[in-house]
Amino acid sequence: MKKIEQIVELRKQLTQHKREGRSIGFVPTMGFLHEGHQALIQKARAENDIVVLSIFVNPLQFGPNEDFDAYPRDLERDLTVARNAGVDYVFAPAASEIYPSRPTVKVAVEARTDVLCGKSRPGHFDGVATVLTKLFSIVQPDKAYFGLKDAQQVAVVDGLINDFNFPVQLVAVDTVREEDGLAKSSRNVYLTEEERKEAPALYRALKEGREAFENGEKNPDKVIDIIKGIIERETNGQIDYVEIYRYPSLEPVEKIEGKCIIALAVRFSGARLIDNILLDA
Repeated sequence: MKKIEQIVELRKQLTQHKREGRSIGFVPTMGFLHEGHQALIQKARAENDIVVLSIFVNPLQFGPNEDFDAYPRDLERDLTVARNAGVDYVFAPAASEIYPSRPTVKVAVEARTDVLCGKSRPGHFDGVATVLTKLFSIVQPDKAYFGLKDAQQVAVVDGLINDFNFPVQLVAVDTVREEDGLAKSSRNVYLTEEERKEAPALYRALKEGREAFENGEKNPDKVIDIIKGIIERETNGQIDYVEIYRYPSLEPVEKIEGKCIIALAVRFSGARLIDNILLDA
């Protein structure tokens, strides 16, 4: 495995692989890797000749009330995880390498961002789309891997790839879960012991919502009420939202049909947890 910090060096290495007909899988991350990232790497490893992992904490996607400097970083540990998972190249540039001067052009995301978590993070997905545009241009991958735990991000990336005609196949990888169903997240360590016992109710509630749909319930409000009832009965968390949208367009639905997403966010004392489940009629 090679760690590369310069764009010109990464391009040089990958251009040679492309000349020799090797496929490239790309896993973009902000580091502090966990089992969810490892699942993306493993999927990329199984489907490509070369796997590139980027580690870059992107300043453009942090809002004015979000602390960029406090974002967790542990590059040496990340390199060990990447090496053990079979990554070929880790691209770990400095901010000055990606943004050598004040950007003259940024990507503005026009849809799929005014619901779910995007509602409370204006400009966040503009920053995500801008850095991914740069990274796709640098790496020129055949496939790019993203986790469905952040399904809104996957929807935004889907729009970016389609609208800008990137020759990249988006691969959405299922959420990695603990044995009790809780979605794996670095935030889980901030739950109290009691909250950790309660937190699997979020996924149970989503599954109950899906079961109601499969049993014929097409009214989104009734499905949402089922989910909220379970969370309110079984946890002390505060519901931020439980919402149902068409997917990946994230348009409102009056009746559950076609491909939809049920997504939720719940605040506990030290962590805000998100989860979702896809419905396909």
